Amino acid sequence: MRILIVEDEAALAEQLARHLRDVGYVVDCAVDGEEGLYYGREYDYDAAVIDIGLPKIDGIEVIRRLRDDERRFPVLILTARGHWQDKVSGLESGADDYLTKPFHMEELTARLNALVRRAAGYASPIIEEGELSLDTAKKEVRVSGEAVELTAFEYKVLEYLMLNPSRVVSKSELTEHLYEQDYDRDSNVIEVFVGRLRKKLDPVKAIKTVRGQGYRFVTAS
Repeated sequence: MRILIVEDEAALAEQLARHLRDVGYVVDCAVDGEEGLYYGREYDYDAAVIDIGLPKIDGIEVIRRLRDDERRFPVLILTARGHWQDKVSGLESGADDYLTKPFHMEELTARLNALVRRAAGYASPIIEEGELSLDTAKKEVRVSGEAVELTAFEYKVLEYLMLNPSRVVSKSELTEHLYEQDYDRDSNVIEVFVGRLRKKLDPVKAIKTVRGQGYRFVTAS
C-alpha cells in the first residue's frame, strides 16, 4: 500500500515514514502543502496522512483541493492537542479521520489500516473469500483454516488484490503500490510472486490472469 505523508516537521515526518515502512507500507513524503498537493494530484495513493498546520498551503485547503479534483483516497489529518476547531474543519473539508498530537505510532497504523479497509468496503480486519481468509491486522493468511506462510512481498500482493476485488490490476500498478520509486519496474518479480501465491493458496483459484492487462482477484460470491 502506498501512503502519502504531508508533514513539515522533519523529525516527525522521518519517524512516521520509518515506522510505516517497517510495517509494510510504501511511503512518499511532502514537506509543505504545495508539495503535498502536487503529490496527491499526480500519484495514486491508498491513503494520506496530512498535518493541518502546513507552510505555503494549509492542510485543510490541501484536502479541499484534492477532493475538488476527485481524489478520493482516505485522508487522516494530524492536529494539535485541544484544537477541536481544526478537527471539525478537517473533517468538513473531506478528511476521513483525525489523530491528535502527540500520538502512538501503533494507533496511527491501526487507523490507517481501518481507512484502507473501509475504502475497499470492508469493516472487519479479517477479509474472507470462500476458503481464503486474510487478517489485515495480524498479516496472516489461512486457507480452509490452515495458516499459509507467505513472504512479506507475497502478502502485499495478495492483500492489494483482495482489497481491489474484481478489478483488473496491472503489474505496473502493483509495482507502484508495493515498492519504493527507485524499484526496477521492468522486473518480472510480480509474475514470480503471483506464481508462488497460486501454489501456496492451492486449491483456492482466486487470482486470475487477464492477458496483456494484469491480474484480477475473483471473489467467492
